[in-house]
Amino acid sequence: MTDTAPQTPTPAPLKTLRIDFVSDVVCPWCVVGLGGLETALETLKAEGVAADIAFQPFELNPQIAPEGENIVEHIGRKYGATPEQSAANREMIKARAAEVGFDMRMGPDSRIWNTFDAHRLLHWAHETAPEKQKALKQALFAAHFTDNRNLTDAGVLTSAAEAAGLDRAEAGEVLASGRYAQAVRAAEELWRSRGINSVPAVVVEGKYLISGGQPASAFEQALRQIAKEA
Repeated sequence: MTDTAPQTPTPAPLKTLRIDFVSDVVCPWCVVGLGGLETALETLKAEGVAADIAFQPFELNPQIAPEGENIVEHIGRKYGATPEQSAANREMIKARAAEVGFDMRMGPDSRIWNTFDAHRLLHWAHETAPEKQKALKQALFAAHFTDNRNLTDAGVLTSAAEAAGLDRAEAGEVLASGRYAQAVRAAEELWRSRGINSVPAVVVEGKYLISGGQPASAFEQALRQIAKEA
């Protein structure tokens, strides 16, 4: 009788899902949603499910003035929330963000900014170095929600690009030239035409929609089912 080495289980074949993550960089629930999505994908790796994520543009406040707007005034004007309701909502979102490992430091003096230039940089990253687009998205989230930086400031944006491993000088050229403005407008219109009117909107394989800042368990369940069907 001969000994035989135990056989290593064959890993499940990899199923890579295409995910379009439609979001804005001043959307706190987009931070929560991305964290939940990434946690779910980490769990699903063992089941042979992976994802190719592309970040798509959505502007929550396209008409906002260049100087931005105080967050309490903005939320009050847009949603009718009192300062007390706004504060309670911020604390709840901070707690949800902390659950996915993100340090969110929104306070009553935080500001909401126009994000069109940030979306132009994200488009540039997707076109030229798609593997670094997520890092840029995360750097922009950190600049806004953790460091309370001005997202209309070219220096802030190019610093985020550099932090993501992108060329800072080229990022500056993109911003100064107005490059990708038409492409971003077209992408925004495309997603609106597909019925996306709130974010985050996670579109899987171009046809399955997961809405809102869902917890990891919800993403895990949905993606597992989609992987079986796709």
